[in-house]
Amino acid sequence: MVERCRQKELTRTRILDEAARAIREQGAGGIGVAALMQRAGLTHGGFYAHFENRDDLIAMAFERMRTDSREMLRRNLDTQDGADGLDRLIDDYLSDRMMHRIEASCPLPLLSQEARRLPPAARSALSDTIDNFRRRLIETLTELGRPSPSTLADSVVAELVGAMTLARAMDDEESAMRLLEASRLELKRRAGLIP
Repeated sequence: MVERCRQKELTRTRILDEAARAIREQGAGGIGVAALMQRAGLTHGGFYAHFENRDDLIAMAFERMRTDSREMLRRNLDTQDGADGLDRLIDDYLSDRMMHRIEASCPLPLLSQEARRLPPAARSALSDTIDNFRRRLIETLTELGRPSPSTLADSVVAELVGAMTLARAMDDEESAMRLLEASRLELKRRAGLIP
């Protein structure tokens, strides 16, 4: 019985991992149950052993992405030196690696555009992800003694998400890289990390 429960949980995790990847790549509207289960190497009929319906799956996948986002913030900001952590976060978020690895990056650049069309539970998870991002930045900027940390945090989140969204939309790779570099430098300057 314990082994069976463990196997069911592993299967659910595999489905959620694939759903989070698919949503990051195609958006929530592009995810279909049959295609998702095929991606996960499972049968379509097995879906309902884990989720009530498609909206339930999307909400749970957003919960998974919220966890991923918190881990990204923890990895970068939970350091002895808040300035170093913020510097790393900006470099990590606006890296060419993250621009090309949509399936493993922060979901906000893609999903913020879809927010109004999401099921309520998924929209709530997305809103919480944004709030948590802002809250962590406010804490770090306050710790660093920056003026108006709440306003600056709002601006930093908006530019991180906006710059990545625009870079991914550009056809010219060189222009996209220049945009990311300019945003990294400007964000660091405004956050007081460089003169």
